[in-house]
Amino acid sequence: MRVLLDESLPVDLAGELRPHGVTTVRDQGWAGLQNGELLRQALRQFDVFVTMDRNLPHQQNLTAIGMAVVIVLAKSNRLPDLKPLVPQIVDAIARVKGGEVLRVGV
Repeated sequence: MRVLLDESLPVDLAGELRPHGVTTVRDQGWAGLQNGELLRQALRQFDVFVTMDRNLPHQQNLTAIGMAVVIVLAKSNRLPDLKPLVPQIVDAIARVKGGEVLRVGV
């Protein structure tokens, strides 16, 4: 799976999400794009978008856009708070389908 990691998540998380190929929003040069435009750009090159933005499903019509989204629910976006969720994130990336949202964590 080709995964795009939102700019709200630490870059170091990308290395934890093997075996998936993970790129960050920053690496793509898309930092600062509004969510709708970001998702439309991402859909051209990626299978799954991973974010901590809990409001994303309420702000965007993800079914119409067609992007698969994994929302990480964690205490903070610091790597020590995210590492325990890595197995759940990896599993969700493998299972999520286009236009669907899966939530992992607390």
